[in-house]
Amino acid sequence: MNWHDLDINKVFAIIGSSPSGLSSQEVEQRIAEYGFNELQEKKKRPVWLLFLSQFGDFMILVLIIAAIISGIIGDVSDTVIILVIMLLNAIMGFVQEYRAGKAMEALKKMATPQIKVMRNGQPANLSSIELVPGDIVLLEAGTLVPADLRLFETYSLHVDESALTGESIPVDKTPETLKESDLPLGDRFNMAYKGTLVTSGRGSGIVIATGMNTEIGHIARMLQKEESITPLQKRMADFGKKLSYLVLVICIVLFGMGLLRGEEPMTMLLVAISLAVAAIPEALPALITIALARGARRLVKKNVLIRKLPAVETLGSVTFICSDKTVHLPKIK
Repeated sequence: MNWHDLDINKVFAIIGSSPSGLSSQEVEQRIAEYGFNELQEKKKRPVWLLFLSQFGDFMILVLIIAAIISGIIGDVSDTVIILVIMLLNAIMGFVQEYRAGKAMEALKKMATPQIKVMRNGQPANLSSIELVPGDIVLLEAGTLVPADLRLFETYSLHVDESALTGESIPVDKTPETLKESDLPLGDRFNMAYKGTLVTSGRGSGIVIATGMNTEIGHIARMLQKEESITPLQKRMADFGKKLSYLVLVICIVLFGMGLLRGEEPMTMLLVAISLAVAAIPEALPALITIALARGARRLVKKNVLIRKLPAVETLGSVTFICSDKTVHLPKIK
């Protein structure tokens, strides 16, 4: 619904509220209907599943097969070395993702500030997570807008909407009804959106959307789609497959030539398997993980948080970065 082109009295009538706010009973009913004012995340993977996911790379699977074969032919030292390398590789990747996840949770907590609303006809301070459609929010300089609002009172109110629209200059807000219905977010001057910041002035607005129904909630929903494979992961999977096929062909040729020369089949089988184990670069995944982890640590010092290690290499492959003229990007060397 286009709230910006509706008369404010009609907005109050549709939502079922008034400038004095909602009663405690109405709030409870609306929380049951709309839920809490928070951005929902995909169901988190258990810690044990996060650790096991480190073994899903094709190259790692090849190494696991190599370790099993080494154990079968009695080469215990190679088996132990391969398993230790894989374990260290998995631990490093797991620690990086786990720490990044915890940092994301901390950032999410910071995004639920205390705000001033009208409840039972009286101003009250409460957590923004408790807001429901119909609540009356009182805005002042420094307030982080906690939900999507239709403004009905403004006094020199300016809102920084760069987080949502990219516009660097604070927008002058008005309570007046806008005539045009099809307006972009940046031109809806009687609206204030979740995640934007009041830079000066004061005002009041009625909550028309909370949580995932807000404009920033729509963006969050798009971000929670299935993760794409990074260029590094594609290249590593392709390399692992090609290497495996090549080693398999060489082993078959070696086994066949040995049989043609009259060698014992079991002897040639052990030789072929030993060649396969020797040809697999056991340390490659660990070296890649170490290099990416070092890159992630350097980026953290530049205030850039990397959640997935392969994203470090993806960022390094970027040729052009298109951004708003006001965005300041850290220098990455």
